[in-house]
Amino acid sequence: MPRRGHYPAPVIDIPAPLRLRLDGDALVHNWRTLDRMSGTAACGAAVKANGYGLGAIEVARRLADAGCRDFFVSNWQEAAELAPLGLTVSVLHGVREEDMAAAVVGFARPVLNTPTQVARWKAAGGGPCDVMVDTGMNRLGVSADDIAAGLLDGLEIETLMSHLACADEDVPMNGVQRDRFAAMAGRTSAKRMSLANSAGIALQGYAFDLTRPGLALYGGVPRGEFSDTIRQVVWPEAQILQVRSVTAGATVGYNATWTAPRRTQVAIINLGYADGYGRSFSGRGVARTGDIDLPVLGRVSMDLLVIDVDSIPGLREGDWIGLDYALVVAADQSGRSQYELLTGLGARFDRHWA
Repeated sequence: MPRRGHYPAPVIDIPAPLRLRLDGDALVHNWRTLDRMSGTAACGAAVKANGYGLGAIEVARRLADAGCRDFFVSNWQEAAELAPLGLTVSVLHGVREEDMAAAVVGFARPVLNTPTQVARWKAAGGGPCDVMVDTGMNRLGVSADDIAAGLLDGLEIETLMSHLACADEDVPMNGVQRDRFAAMAGRTSAKRMSLANSAGIALQGYAFDLTRPGLALYGGVPRGEFSDTIRQVVWPEAQILQVRSVTAGATVGYNATWTAPRRTQVAIINLGYADGYGRSFSGRGVARTGDIDLPVLGRVSMDLLVIDVDSIPGLREGDWIGLDYALVVAADQSGRSQYELLTGLGARFDRHWA
């Protein structure tokens, strides 16, 4: 018998009170749309940050079945998670000394970003790799001068990459970066060149040999060209914990920021900023049942949310409520980027693919 207060871990599967409803057909549709827009270039997929919050393994499996052949993660832990799938994976942050034991196994390629990383990779035998060159973002990448000086000589480079800083805007910097990158053609041993992210795919003449979409795969709309073609993939939902009647003049939530103008039926649901539904949705967010909007009332708490359910009589504890999470709309409501809204979705969600 276990001692009082000491219990074995339960072996039963306990369903979470909040879930992400994920549309696999929409995900594949979005990739195929981006693949078509990429023209003759291959279309890869950024699945870093746990597949932008959706679950990297399930995302990668579906996209691989659809025909995607190039996947991108940020670090070697993320690459190791995908290793059992046998995919072609590139690690965008390159290779630290701590990564070398994993990197030399060969289940992913490093994207070398610095002279130190290049030297480290050469010292380990210089197997297949990718390389990032900086064309003006001043974030990651070796310089054109480094390349001219022979830094990459002797490397077996699969893909030479750069990254657009402002592809979601029509600004001269886009053309500057494109031209600087195009000038790299033939100056390394790279078999392919890759510049365009999701937004860059909509720009003419930026695809080169391989595109690397992320946001648009998951329902994000980085440019107007995608507004009629990209489908929503993610719907957060949570169970009602309590339904209560708030009298006129009473307040709801922390700091009493909402006062009932009349007797109002409200529901408290099992979701909060610890799950990625941030405080910036306070008084602005919208839940939804069918076509009926249910305003978020008062402050978003760590684990709880209060919504107005006057328009839907008969809701009870245990019923499920969806959040309006169309990314362009939710970004406008919250003042947060579409990227944050996706990657902030927490580990407490069960993820259900349809």
